Amino acid sequence: MQTPPWTEDELVLAGALVVKNGWRELRTNDREVQELSELLRALPIHSPEALALPGFRSPDSVSRKTSDFATNHKLYSGKATRGGRRTELMVEAFCDREAEMLQAAEAIEVGMGSGELQLIPPQPDEVDESGATAIEGRLLVRRALARERDPKLRALKLKQTLRRGRRLQCEACDFDFGRVYGALGEGYIEVHHVTPLHISGTRETKLDDLACLCANCHRMCHRSRPGESWRTPTALREQIRKNL
Repeated sequence: MQTPPWTEDELVLAGALVVKNGWRELRTNDREVQELSELLRALPIHSPEALALPGFRSPDSVSRKTSDFATNHKLYSGKATRGGRRTELMVEAFCDREAEMLQAAEAIEVGMGSGELQLIPPQPDEVDESGATAIEGRLLVRRALARERDPKLRALKLKQTLRRGRRLQCEACDFDFGRVYGALGEGYIEVHHVTPLHISGTRETKLDDLACLCANCHRMCHRSRPGESWRTPTALREQIRKNL
């Protein structure tokens, strides 16, 4: 078995380390590298077979990955190492959205430290049909999807919407399950976090943090593409209008 390629979660954590070090690589014996090696081996995303491989996410491999980040930065004057396309995209993400990406790294670290991320089972749709996950990390997508599928949270959001005199229709495209499917679709809608949880923080989810979406728009809000891995219902609604 070959060593698995670095996942988005791992790259987020490695990239944050390099950014905090002034976009300079870190050495194998640096304390931060040793600690990150231990954290990467604890992430619930690799098989036991991968974890048993000699040198899997060792301090040496972590140090090499920090070199990939440092040498692929646009201001680096020397020859860039070959870190792969995922690493290049992550470098771009940190350059374009540094504060957001650092928040994502912190959310992964906090989630691992609390034990929350280890307890959340894999969720349907956390990986799309191309095998890609959000650039902020699969574990954060997994947590968001798990919370959005909480039946208690969904029931409270639906009750709030109806209490405000609104129909249960998609806030992005206006699709109404009840009007299209009659009794079969009456009362059905999905809920979605308007702002990703790593940006809103670990605070308790409020009902106004959620939006009602049809299944298609829900997936489009979560769908990842190079350099962009989430969008708000408002942004999606504008994109729909442009394409009509």
